[in-house]
Amino acid sequence: MSKLTDLPKRILIGRALRSDKLGETLLPKRIALPVFASDPLSSVAYAPGEVLLVLSVAGVSAYHFSPWIALAVVVLMFTVVASYRQNVHAYPSGGGDYEVATTNLGPKAGLTVASALLVDYVLTVAVSIASGVENLGSAIPFVVEHKTACAIAAIVLLTVMNLRGVKESGKLFAIPTYLFVAGVFIMIIWGAFRGLVLGETMHAPTSGFEIKAEHEGLAGFALVFLLLRAFSSGCAALTGVEAISNGVPAFRKPKSKNAATTLAMMGLLAVTMFCGIIALAMATDVKMAENPATDLINKGVPVGSGFVQDPVISQVAAAVFGEGTFLFIVLAGATALVLFLAANTAYNGFPLLGSILAQDRYLPRQLHTRGDRLAFSNGIVLLAGAAILLTWVYGADSTRLIQLYIVGVFVSFTLSQIGMVRHWNRHLATEKDPAKRRHMMRSRAINTFGAFFTGLVLVVVLATKFTHGAWVALLGMVIFFGTMSAIRRHYDRVAEEIAAEETPLDETMRPSRVHSIVLVSKLHRPTLRALAYAKLIRSDRLEALSISVDAAETKALREDWERRGIDIPLKILDSPYREVTRPVIDYVKGLRRESPRDVVSVYIPEYVVGHWYEHLLHNQSALRLKGRLLFTPGVMVTSVPYQLESSEAAKKRARKRAEWNAPGSVRRGPVERRPKEPANKG
Repeated sequence: MSKLTDLPKRILIGRALRSDKLGETLLPKRIALPVFASDPLSSVAYAPGEVLLVLSVAGVSAYHFSPWIALAVVVLMFTVVASYRQNVHAYPSGGGDYEVATTNLGPKAGLTVASALLVDYVLTVAVSIASGVENLGSAIPFVVEHKTACAIAAIVLLTVMNLRGVKESGKLFAIPTYLFVAGVFIMIIWGAFRGLVLGETMHAPTSGFEIKAEHEGLAGFALVFLLLRAFSSGCAALTGVEAISNGVPAFRKPKSKNAATTLAMMGLLAVTMFCGIIALAMATDVKMAENPATDLINKGVPVGSGFVQDPVISQVAAAVFGEGTFLFIVLAGATALVLFLAANTAYNGFPLLGSILAQDRYLPRQLHTRGDRLAFSNGIVLLAGAAILLTWVYGADSTRLIQLYIVGVFVSFTLSQIGMVRHWNRHLATEKDPAKRRHMMRSRAINTFGAFFTGLVLVVVLATKFTHGAWVALLGMVIFFGTMSAIRRHYDRVAEEIAAEETPLDETMRPSRVHSIVLVSKLHRPTLRALAYAKLIRSDRLEALSISVDAAETKALREDWERRGIDIPLKILDSPYREVTRPVIDYVKGLRRESPRDVVSVYIPEYVVGHWYEHLLHNQSALRLKGRLLFTPGVMVTSVPYQLESSEAAKKRARKRAEWNAPGSVRRGPVERRPKEPANKG
């Protein structure tokens, strides 16, 4: 069965890579930019449209506010980029906002940030793919007719590409991302040349339309609220900025410097493209409406339900290049493709953050390990599953999905910048060097302004988008927070319960003529119990066997083993491909080949838990090992159970079930088995 599944796996994701090849997967800046910044760069394809859609509620007269909204978005973008440049220098380990908030504000703040980021990463995939499908659907009707299925297929394809490894996926994504950026800049430059130098008048396909205002003559608070809502929609251009601070370990050395440079490049490109498209949309007289079928008027008549409202970038390209021209088609194709690939930002951020959370025991440990291609495969698959579910529930509708967007990212922005302010305050209290103090005070000022501005935007986003769907994102954050808190409590309880005591117990010191192989991962109570039990079995040899997949953990195990003076030889097998099962199987088979008449007895320490969901968090390696060893001739497998407290609760539940009486059984009395009467032969 293993061979049957291995072949398609190798075809899809390629051959396995050794752990020592990890350095070869690190990214140069030219690849890191499309890998980590494809989301904010591609958002210029829909963020300007979101601004105009909201303003259209008050009619075309409200469009003159769009340059000011664009300016506010630009100031916010530069503020966030400058703030995150401080983050990547101060915290280069890859924890990003989560590490900053946890270190400076406490575990609950860190977990809040992590919950917000996880939700935002899932939404990034769903929104980007849905938007890409809609852009592609304007040219290919089949895609529109099967929008949800096409979106799910795109997510599956993107998942397979990322399972092949971050460097390979980065090379695949670099070409369309750079093509899109080049296409937008050519459009901006050519449009500016035609308008300012040649004095030509360019018209978008909807320039002759009128907009039926849903609320005419808005003024006072109502107008302010509308402008704030338009600003919050335009802030979609900032999503994904935090991914670079979370992905610092994926950069080549010097990691922090390269990450900061990539951040600056991303901010400059995104701001220029966003402002350029807004300016051209105003110059070409683009019209957009939230309900185009009824609110867009052509020659005094609504355009009707058959009208397809193209995105702003498509309308501007048609005005500048001419509809159907070569450059128009190239930009349209690059836009649709880069929107698909924008989800790649989440595919690099979510698994890395999941690995850090798993290391901190907030998520299952399986998310901490790298797969065959040195990518965090389990995190990639989990992200894909969540995004597919969300896409299916919302029918791949970007207009509905985008209302859930942005909330999570501004929660993480705000808490991260508050954490950085406390970080600089802590260091300023001890730093005496005047030059370093000036640098720290400048950084603190940047982070203070960033915290104030992003906090203000968070309030605006919550106020303007809550009833439009933002409450779903908040609910998702609460669910993530509660689930991760429960997992951490479980792991903490288990760690405390199985911690090995410094003073050896009597049974661990008892001399015995024992031969066995005891599998060891860490030196805790279950391991000591397994070693003590193995000593009682009459065998010729006794040895402990550990598989080294992490050099630091192996070193700690060896030092603890020697410090305790355990009189059992510890054999450590290196596993360059991070496998646990195969090295054990190969070692046991080697013993069998050396002495075919001997019996090899393998002892596996296991936790005994009382709830079904706890089984998902423990004993997975043990189950795989037992499944393989049971089919190996001449090998005996013994599980050495260690009962956790939750198993006692399971025993009580079983006892209650055993003592339970069916309704009416007391009145009827127990059913007695009567002897069978002999047949009447009369």
